[in-house]
Amino acid sequence: MPRSRRSDRRPYGAPYVPLDVERATGGRRAEAGPDGEWVVQQVRGSDREYRCPGCDQVVPAGAGHVVAWRTDSWRGDGVDERRHWHSSCWQARTRRGPTRR
Repeated sequence: MPRSRRSDRRPYGAPYVPLDVERATGGRRAEAGPDGEWVVQQVRGSDREYRCPGCDQVVPAGAGHVVAWRTDSWRGDGVDERRHWHSSCWQARTRRGPTRR
């Protein structure tokens, strides 16, 4: 038998709260550029270090950065080929050449 009392999750008459799309998608967005199509996600920080493919420097643990992977790869690598970039390196990737190792 259903209850006669109203739910208190969103009280009657409370204003509608719009959906935060960025939060619902995990901060992921699609980007297209001259270097292909990418899925890009902002990360606040992680518990380990990564090597940025843009500048070949270390992204320190706990630092905010960008994780990106191609969606148009002919091999279909996708998430397996994701890379961790400094935010500024990601924005400048089309203006500079590849780093040398």
